[in-house]
Amino acid sequence: MKKDMESKETTREKKPGIKNLLPYFGLLRPHWLPFLGALFCGVVYGVASGFGLPTMIDQVFPKIFPAQVGTDPPLSFWQLFLYVSVFPGVFLIRGLSGYFNTYLINFCGIRVLEQIRIRIFEKLQRLPIAFFHRNKEGDLLSRVTNDTGQLQTAIITISNDLIRQPVTFLGAISALVCMALQREGMAFVLLCLLVIPICIFPIRRVGEILMKKALGMQERAGGMTAVLSENLSAPREIRAFNLEDRENKRFQESSGKFFEARMKVIKYANMLTPIIEIITATGIAVAIFQASRKSIHLDAVIPVIAALYLSYEPIKKLGGIQNQYKQALASLLRLEEVLDAEESIRDPEHPVELSKVRGELRFENLSFSYQNDEEDGSEERTPALSKINLTIPSGEVVALVGPSGAGKTTLAGMLSRFNDPSDGAILLDGLDLRSLSLRDLRDAVALVPQKPFLFDATVRENIEMGKSPYTGSTVEDVAEASHSSDFIADFPDRFDQRLGENGNRLSGGQLQRLALARAFYKNSPLLVLDEATSALDSENEEKIHEAMTELSKDKTTLLIAHRFSSIRLATRIIVMDKGKIVADGPHDEVYGKCELYRNLYDRQQDSGS
Repeated sequence: MKKDMESKETTREKKPGIKNLLPYFGLLRPHWLPFLGALFCGVVYGVASGFGLPTMIDQVFPKIFPAQVGTDPPLSFWQLFLYVSVFPGVFLIRGLSGYFNTYLINFCGIRVLEQIRIRIFEKLQRLPIAFFHRNKEGDLLSRVTNDTGQLQTAIITISNDLIRQPVTFLGAISALVCMALQREGMAFVLLCLLVIPICIFPIRRVGEILMKKALGMQERAGGMTAVLSENLSAPREIRAFNLEDRENKRFQESSGKFFEARMKVIKYANMLTPIIEIITATGIAVAIFQASRKSIHLDAVIPVIAALYLSYEPIKKLGGIQNQYKQALASLLRLEEVLDAEESIRDPEHPVELSKVRGELRFENLSFSYQNDEEDGSEERTPALSKINLTIPSGEVVALVGPSGAGKTTLAGMLSRFNDPSDGAILLDGLDLRSLSLRDLRDAVALVPQKPFLFDATVRENIEMGKSPYTGSTVEDVAEASHSSDFIADFPDRFDQRLGENGNRLSGGQLQRLALARAFYKNSPLLVLDEATSALDSENEEKIHEAMTELSKDKTTLLIAHRFSSIRLATRIIVMDKGKIVADGPHDEVYGKCELYRNLYDRQQDSGS
């Protein structure tokens, strides 16, 4: 985790450059044919624009409009038609090449965006739970959508204009040099090209400022998305506590900050064009001034001035590329905070095969601390578990009891390697959990959390997500065992009924029973029940206890309990407080010697729980 923080800081501090974008251009490799087609069309467009247009003005106009009427024989109809046809011909070539260049480069760019998003999403699947505790959901959503979109735009623009504009520039310079040297007294126009290096200074300076402003804008966008995501996740609480005005104010403030940051980006992104236009217009004005002083005829000046203008125009557009590039770097820094985040929970290089699982668990001198990232960038750790030594024989049902924050859920979650120990180890049948593949280990653990999550899928699909090598029952059987059959039968589509986002079409008790059905279907040798009956009424709780009794047979089971009515299955009570085990044994023994357990138990008995 410390490395994760250091990676984040390093990403922010290192000086970004074109080398940061180069790996993403590699994503174009599978699409090399349309990309090369796009580049070819870009070259054709550049030649037609930079060299074709001024040459047409220089060579074709004098044929159509001779300098002195009567000096040359008039053009025939077909000669005039041929010369005039050059204009639509050049623009046809320019238009078609520009269209296919834009279409093909967009095709490649969108493909790249797709691959970048998939990379980010796949990375998020591998990151540890602690990463999501330290990063807001809305900000991560913003990175996957807004930042990847900004990067796509940059790749499209840069890939496109880095071919079109330099070729246009070289074509215009070639035409300018040819015409300036062919006309007596026009060589001075080449000196006007000296304004081009002057344009580099504002391009670089504005680009540096723009990257900082773009980074701030993307962070503000992430903050606004985080507020929105949090709001959409809690519609009941907002209405129950009359928080509508508070939420409106929060979103308005966040939206206002994003607006300010966005306007700063717009200010600097659009500042460059007029600056370059003023500089280049000065160069053109100098050329016109000098041509007038030398009494050069207008017919000789116009093609040269047109070529000079066309040589300046790509510089302006290359300045726009610089703006896109800097904004892309700002997005890239945020994306790389995810892509470079440490995967602290990962498969071992040579995993030990997990064959037949007996289910014996040993916690050896186990300690764990949560990492807290402070605003000043420092790191602080909060101890959650301290020197846990515990052995749970195969097939034993154990209840973890204690006040909130005692470390019960943290300890049970470590069986699935949601977190790894800071010190010590957890052994399953004598094997360190870190020596097993994550897939094998997580197949061996069935978890019913206190707040289960169901996907926006059918009842059958949600239950079948628990499929494991240990599955031996049908969906219908586990629905019956978890007492879910009754309410499923009331659905119009029964097992094919979609449940909505996070199972929002179910009551709390129905949601919990389907989560139990999924655990029944998984049938793993290790079972973790984290307040699995907390949302049930007393009648259904009794039924679920009967099912849980059957489910826990021959399985090593951890019951995390706040309600003592739910620990009847347990033959052993482990009392935890402040990350330590303070008592261990059967109910009667623990009740007699542990004051904390006795107070908790008596308080619930007195309240009728």
